[in-house]
Amino acid sequence: MTKPDSTSTKMAVEAAESASAIRRQIERCGPLFSVLGTKLRELNPSLVVTCARGSSDHAATYGKYLIETHLGLPVASVGPSVVSLYNTDLKVDGALFVAVSQSGRSPDLLRLAAAAKKGGAYVVAFVNDETSPLAEAADLFIPLCAGPEISVAATKSYLTACFAFLSMVAEWKDDDALRRTASQAPAALSAAAELDWTPALLNLTDKTGLYVIGRGVGTGAIMEMALKCKETCRLHAEAFSAAEVIHGPLALVGPDFPVLAINQNDATAEATRAAIARCVELGAPVFSSDDGVKGVIPLPSVPALAPELAPLAAVQSFYMAIHTVSQRRGLNPDVPANLRKVTETV
Repeated sequence: MTKPDSTSTKMAVEAAESASAIRRQIERCGPLFSVLGTKLRELNPSLVVTCARGSSDHAATYGKYLIETHLGLPVASVGPSVVSLYNTDLKVDGALFVAVSQSGRSPDLLRLAAAAKKGGAYVVAFVNDETSPLAEAADLFIPLCAGPEISVAATKSYLTACFAFLSMVAEWKDDDALRRTASQAPAALSAAAELDWTPALLNLTDKTGLYVIGRGVGTGAIMEMALKCKETCRLHAEAFSAAEVIHGPLALVGPDFPVLAINQNDATAEATRAAIARCVELGAPVFSSDDGVKGVIPLPSVPALAPELAPLAAVQSFYMAIHTVSQRRGLNPDVPANLRKVTETV
């Protein structure tokens, strides 16, 4: 199989560094995650609140499913405007508050984190920029260790943020099996970066929109893929749970409306596979990493991955291809229209 070109854009170069970035995070932050796990077992929070935007929020969604499925705790994503514009006092005494950001500089995230601390939450920050005010404001700061990220489209900072959630949950749960899964992440992402999704995804070059579907722990991944289709390719992509898409959204699916689908080998697999099959039946071009459905356009995947790693590997392979789709559409994936790297909102 032809190796994807990882040198043609900054986005691709940075995405290809994800495995190395995660190795750095393991080496540097392993003791911090151990401390955090012990602290969280002592605190025994009954609620987790996340604070993030864009790709960082998609990483938080991945973390939400890890926390809810492995620890049984509800996770809420609080809109920053609740504090930054509505000036609400948060009542989060005893909660864990996790802020996720590449830059750590957006005023609304800073105000929400401050309000959470004032409201009694234990504030943890997963931030790439170690000099950021968000890192300084947290009770515990854990650097993503992604290194400089120049392309406007986040890649390695997303994957390292996801990995930070995986490490946190493994230590919080004190789960050796989950720790072993986390230790396999660098090899899994290195293998995923070698897989070529480009021939399949180039079918999107002349399209105007698509659905990206998945379920469970894969939800953050489909949200991230849909965002990258928008910002790098100007494709109107919408992410839907495989459970939700079979309701109203299915009305759009057909020969002129493609679907990108991912799956992982867990309790959601068969239900997701049924939704993929329904899209195939409707005549849609369906690109899928799940080869268990007849009629899909196959996307190569790393075999036998734990379900917690499969969505991260899928995103890694996707990153290595979508920048080429962008270029074929006459765009520059490193400098998407109307966007900038550090977005400061209130």
